[in-house]
Amino acid sequence: MFPSYLKVVLPGVAAAALVAGHAFAQANPASAYAPIDPARMSSLIRTLASDPFEGRAPGTPGEAKTIDYIIDQYKQIGLEPGGENGGWTQRVPLIHTKIDSTASVQAHIGQDHLSFTQLKEIYLNTLMPTDRISITDAPLVFVGYGVSAPDRQWDDYKGVDLKGKIAVFLINDPDFDAKPGDSVAGRFGGKKMTYYGRWTYKYEEAARRGAVAALIVHDTPGASYG
Repeated sequence: MFPSYLKVVLPGVAAAALVAGHAFAQANPASAYAPIDPARMSSLIRTLASDPFEGRAPGTPGEAKTIDYIIDQYKQIGLEPGGENGGWTQRVPLIHTKIDSTASVQAHIGQDHLSFTQLKEIYLNTLMPTDRISITDAPLVFVGYGVSAPDRQWDDYKGVDLKGKIAVFLINDPDFDAKPGDSVAGRFGGKKMTYYGRWTYKYEEAARRGAVAALIVHDTPGASYG
């Protein structure tokens, strides 16, 4: 589903801020900059996170309030708009996807049959702009943490062919649960999650390798939420 063009705060207003900020820097010496004020930053974040902003989701009244608030803050510090037609925003195409709550997954392991229901045992999501997605009889392939990191001498894939298959991997980095003395211990910073531990990276890497889908095995410590 493709909605009409919407004005969004991050790509639109932030881009305008970059243009205006350059002009502002040229016209003002470094001594004119106010020091970073943690209390003010906290106040701004608390305001944007407050109930009246309704979550700030694109295409909602909360988004409109957010854009107006940020534009007002930019004006107060002397920035000038750099968006379309001399405004503060620019149009950005968005895709809105929604998964049917009745969606389910069936898996066969030997003689065993397992069924997982959306929002109960499994959470299904897609960014594909299609009306319906159906995957039938695709084999599941476990690939550790789904990380290929030549810079850290680590490869969970080891030449595995994922074309037409579903990648299954664990959440977070390969060393998240490592014990002292394990070969991977500290290689990814321990409990400090790197980009390799992010969902975005794992999904993109699986897609690059031809997987038709990817499943992350979720646990509370690795995800940091239940």
